[in-house]
Amino acid sequence: MIDQEVRTPAPRTGGVRAFRGRRALTIGLGAFAALILLRLITGESDITSSGTMSAMLGLAVPIGMAAMGGLWSERSGVVNIGLEGMMVFGTWGAAFGAYFGHSPWLGLLAGIIAGALGGLLHAVATVSFGVDHIVSGVAINILAPGVARYLSDLFFTHESGGGATQSPQLPHFPTWSVPGVGGPLGDLEKHHWILISDLAGLIRGLLTNLSPVTLTAAALIPISFYLLWRTAFGLRLRSCGENPLAAESLGVKVYTMKYAAVVISGAFAGVGGTFLAMVASSNYQEGQVNGRGFIGLAAMIFGNWRPGGVAAGAGLFGYADALQLRGGASAVHAMLLLLGAGLLALAVWHAYRRRMVTAVVSAVVAVGLLAWFFLTDELPKEIVTYSPHITTLLVLAFAAQRLRMPAADGLTYRRGGGH
Repeated sequence: MIDQEVRTPAPRTGGVRAFRGRRALTIGLGAFAALILLRLITGESDITSSGTMSAMLGLAVPIGMAAMGGLWSERSGVVNIGLEGMMVFGTWGAAFGAYFGHSPWLGLLAGIIAGALGGLLHAVATVSFGVDHIVSGVAINILAPGVARYLSDLFFTHESGGGATQSPQLPHFPTWSVPGVGGPLGDLEKHHWILISDLAGLIRGLLTNLSPVTLTAAALIPISFYLLWRTAFGLRLRSCGENPLAAESLGVKVYTMKYAAVVISGAFAGVGGTFLAMVASSNYQEGQVNGRGFIGLAAMIFGNWRPGGVAAGAGLFGYADALQLRGGASAVHAMLLLLGAGLLALAVWHAYRRRMVTAVVSAVVAVGLLAWFFLTDELPKEIVTYSPHITTLLVLAFAAQRLRMPAADGLTYRRGGGH
């Protein structure tokens, strides 16, 4: 009977799933409506343009893959801050496979394998030898750039266009678009009609010029949800992150589950690294990961260790980055109005719930942002450049109260420790 409970995931009520689906849809529609209203007030067309939406998707892919990698690892109880280094392994592996294999598809495969090997290294250190998870992750982040530099010097220095810090030009992936979307929706977008042009920009940006890596990344999110929440394998893996000793007593092979999760985590990071080297760029370059592994961890925390939330977090950070690249200082300046209004509404909500300290803090920050918007015409260049990082900090600060991490996340497990 107990073994049957482990093998069969406990059914969840349809009402809870429907409520979560409606809530997510409401939040998404509300956010898009707020962007439309902001565009109308400020006249910044880039806020909902197809170019911004396309850039958002491209910038969200590596962040989302790092975040999904963190989710897989931490759901098994292993903290993985080594995702940054695993993405570095993925960028170099993709370049090696694509260049010497003369195929972008071999590059994708090599990038996944390289990231998975980074995950395997983290699993050996943390699961088998009990090394502190943070120490192991930091070590991988330090090790990866050095290994990539050494291997680049070994394999790329004597190749045309290559060197110790970069690879030669790599073969490109094809790009695909949904037929009949680009031209007609582009014409609608140019009219700047309320809602119609905004929807045209959104759909056109998300359904044109898509790479296979982008489509792979998008498919991996629902696949991960199904595997982790709808299969016996996922139930066993998540039980290791909640109470590994109890899982062991019910026959779960905890070491195997943790190894599988951390290796898969590295493979996800490898997909993100492949995107950076072969889609966002035309070759591997030293430093091109540029902190996206850490932003991915922030997206994972924002998403409360669930795939849907992770996708939303990656989209948010990708949008913040896309807006400063496409719209520049004026578009980011317009976001002050949206942030100020949102925090003011949040202050009213907290006051209604009698959380007066939080309400006062939110109100003070909101008034400051609104005053900043109305008293200035644009933001300093330094703030515009780092707006994605500032967004990361703000989101984590306001999302921290609702988070629920796996209970055994980061704890060292030893077989038989419960006896």
